[in-house]
Amino acid sequence: MNTFINNQNWRYATKKFDATKKISTEDLDTLKEAIRLSTSSYGLQPYKVIIVENPELRVQLQQAAWGQSQLVDASHLMIFANEINFGEVGIDNYFKNVSETRDVPLENMKGYHDFVKSVITTLPEEVRNNWTSKQTYLALGNLLNAAAELRIDVTPMEGFEPAKVNEILGLEQLGLNASVMATIGYRHDEDATQHHKKIRKSNNELFITL
Repeated sequence: MNTFINNQNWRYATKKFDATKKISTEDLDTLKEAIRLSTSSYGLQPYKVIIVENPELRVQLQQAAWGQSQLVDASHLMIFANEINFGEVGIDNYFKNVSETRDVPLENMKGYHDFVKSVITTLPEEVRNNWTSKQTYLALGNLLNAAAELRIDVTPMEGFEPAKVNEILGLEQLGLNASVMATIGYRHDEDATQHHKKIRKSNNELFITL
């Protein structure tokens, strides 16, 4: 656990990446698996993760993110996109996966299946879209923690125009919406931010014990 805390103290939101350093395929696979294994509400994972490798696309996306250099300098760019109007199809696909993975007949799960459907499909679409967007942050958290263990830098980013990102990547046609981005790679020696002391609330300020 001490190693985990040390790595959390090491990580920060990198402002300048070293464009010459690339993440190995093995490390990228580890980060992808950490995202895949992330917790989500009901286990539904109502989102996709787009890994943008095309340099021309990344230049376009940079313009939708107010020119921030991380989008083009980082080794990899991930966009966490929540599913729009998530409902019966996504829930049915999840329970089909459960049935096949655990070798449990679908009819044995009908009660829970119907319950999950009744909870989610009765929500207004705007509320459901907000909920699926929140789920992407759980996956982002797993990425941040796994990357820190590998001493790989990640900068989570909300500073972009979702509508423009959706247009560039054609996400609306896929029933998706850009929720949050993450640039991934290695800090540049010239990034002064890495030398700043970490600012966090004290335990007394942050925690309330009842």
